[in-house]
Amino acid sequence: MKRLISIAVSLIILTIIYTKIDFLGLIRVFENSDRGWTIASFAMLIPLVLITSWRLQELTPSGVRLRFAEANRLILAASVLNMVLPSKMGDLAKAYFMRDRGHLSGSLALSLVVFEKACDLLSLLLWCIFGLCLYPDKNFLFWVMTVAVSSSFIFGILLLSSRKFAHLFFDLTGRIAPKKIGVKLDKMRFSWGEMHEYFWSDRRQLAKICLTSIFLWFCHLLQIWFFILALKAWTPFLANLALSPLAILAGLMPLTFAGVGTRDAALILFYQPYFNEATGAALGLLCTSRYFIPAIAGLPFLSQYLATVRNFKKS
Repeated sequence: MKRLISIAVSLIILTIIYTKIDFLGLIRVFENSDRGWTIASFAMLIPLVLITSWRLQELTPSGVRLRFAEANRLILAASVLNMVLPSKMGDLAKAYFMRDRGHLSGSLALSLVVFEKACDLLSLLLWCIFGLCLYPDKNFLFWVMTVAVSSSFIFGILLLSSRKFAHLFFDLTGRIAPKKIGVKLDKMRFSWGEMHEYFWSDRRQLAKICLTSIFLWFCHLLQIWFFILALKAWTPFLANLALSPLAILAGLMPLTFAGVGTRDAALILFYQPYFNEATGAALGLLCTSRYFIPAIAGLPFLSQYLATVRNFKKS
């Protein structure tokens, strides 16, 4: 039911967007697009998936090292599940895959995936802060977003670096959360503690994973800038570092199907100083393809993990 509601919300938002823009203008934007930049931007999906797979491989302990091909299949299968499970839960399903494949214990697998997603979010916030600090002519809304993003980044760093802060956070949220959510928080508290013990015991490995995540998200944002060039539009790259993360964050809100609708609306809104609404809608479609193409590529591997998905939904 939740998935049907999110699809309905996405369709409503898209209907509002496409009734207000020049639809013929949107078609002309694609007709006049630069083929070279289009090919280059879509080609970036390959190294993005490969780097993500290598990072997942590096996250696992040396004694139970994932093969690169297996890590690649896990990443692509998770991309499929992210299209049907809410709030990027497909990424968490990777923990169940790794456990059932015999690579890791369930709690350690969950802690690795949680750390991977935390690194992704913090890297995205870091580039967003960098771009927002250099963004010219910030109005009140942008100052509010700068403070909000910076606060979220500091909060995330404290959760990852301080066991005392993490314990306090889980303790307070566990007290006010409903009982069903409280049980999940208790499991997360245990996995979070195991994650702290695992990663902070090897600072060199921790630094390698963090730097890889920062570079990976630089490449993600660079791909979006390539999309803009493919549409024969222009945005300064530093401005893109501020605006594209904000649109991605809008798409992460669990309101719509795979971020479709909220992400499109955010792109149109934030990029208004640089190009028209038709180009913003076209950029939204290209950004959505960043999620659909890996999901399509992951379909052949999904059948291997269907039993795990059923157990994941039950749990």
